[in-house]
Amino acid sequence: MKVVQINATCGAGSTGRTCVELAEALWEKGHDCTILYGNGSSEYLHGIRVSSDRAVKINGLLARLTGLNAAFSRRATRNILRQLKQIRPDIVHLRNLHSHYVNLNRLLKYLADNDIATVLTLHDCWPFTGKCTHYTADGCSRWEEGCRECPRLKKDIPSWFFDRTPRMWRDKKKGFLSIPRLGVTGVSDWITEEARRSFLGGARILRRIYNWIDLTVFCPRTGNIREKYGIPDGKFLILCIGAQWSMGSSKYSDLLKLAEKMEEDMHLVLVGRLPAGQREIAPRITSIGYVQDTGELARLYSVADVYVHLSREDTFGEVIAEALACGTPAVVYRSTACPELIGPGCGYIAEPGDMEQVGGYIRQICREGKAAYTEACLSWCRSHFDKDRLVQETIDLYRELL
Repeated sequence: MKVVQINATCGAGSTGRTCVELAEALWEKGHDCTILYGNGSSEYLHGIRVSSDRAVKINGLLARLTGLNAAFSRRATRNILRQLKQIRPDIVHLRNLHSHYVNLNRLLKYLADNDIATVLTLHDCWPFTGKCTHYTADGCSRWEEGCRECPRLKKDIPSWFFDRTPRMWRDKKKGFLSIPRLGVTGVSDWITEEARRSFLGGARILRRIYNWIDLTVFCPRTGNIREKYGIPDGKFLILCIGAQWSMGSSKYSDLLKLAEKMEEDMHLVLVGRLPAGQREIAPRITSIGYVQDTGELARLYSVADVYVHLSREDTFGEVIAEALACGTPAVVYRSTACPELIGPGCGYIAEPGDMEQVGGYIRQICREGKAAYTEACLSWCRSHFDKDRLVQETIDLYRELL
């Protein structure tokens, strides 16, 4: 079986890592897999970059000027179609398509005209909305019948002047549903059910296949994390992770409130990029910046006593599952996909923004001790997020479409 994955990145970030992990598993099982990607660099042997930094920037500017997403990138799309014609894949697996490296209409028309079995994985909501990756914070449901008067026009991929969401919604509906053998997978029950209410409910197959966790990488580990980052010994350690902590965001605001409620015997480690020019946030917080290395992330999860997830919009929340896989309980918000990742005995679910409740759950874990939760966390991950089983579910889906 020949498979081509198309994604914004290859090996970098959660979707880029997933692409490479799936590709390596396919090669081990005797299949071929090539990754076509648009952004960044990759050392992966079977990864082919189809765009350039300059082209991505130009197409990003055009998106802001015209209000149209994934509507340009003509040269990169020609490169994609040239590779598809040369490889002649049995399956094309689409992932993150909204990073200014593909002309969506041209790609979907090619897949439809050539009756290529296609899998679309929903890492966010963009494929079934006019333009937004998430919409719950704005209470918007226009995507169910047809986007218009977009409340997120200046967010996600911002449009400076025009609301083109009605057109883009119609184009996506026509393009995706014109593919005869379309399989759609949601990375959580939450997004799968959201997609069922959208035009993607008309796909031949629509099912949930969780994002997997490599349990040989994300597992309880030892290391000199406290010494390396100057974290005081003997402190109850809280871990918070975000790719970017933006000033004025609800996540950043909640972080500041959490810092105020921390007790003297607690310390917080913050992973992610801080607002420009800011190096420190509050006493008893150690900020270590963005961490790409998975082994280092696993050691951070392992040394932490609790992982606190302050995001309110997640289609899966991979960092939650990674923390659990390292034996660390989590406190998350009752929002989008986050609650379904917390199995019995794996942590607690708080109301969004209720820092009194979050603080109470942290203190409860502190009193009971991390060890009281570890076995439940490990067992839950083995039964729900094991890579080998979920890769096999993906291969089974391929075969079903074929």
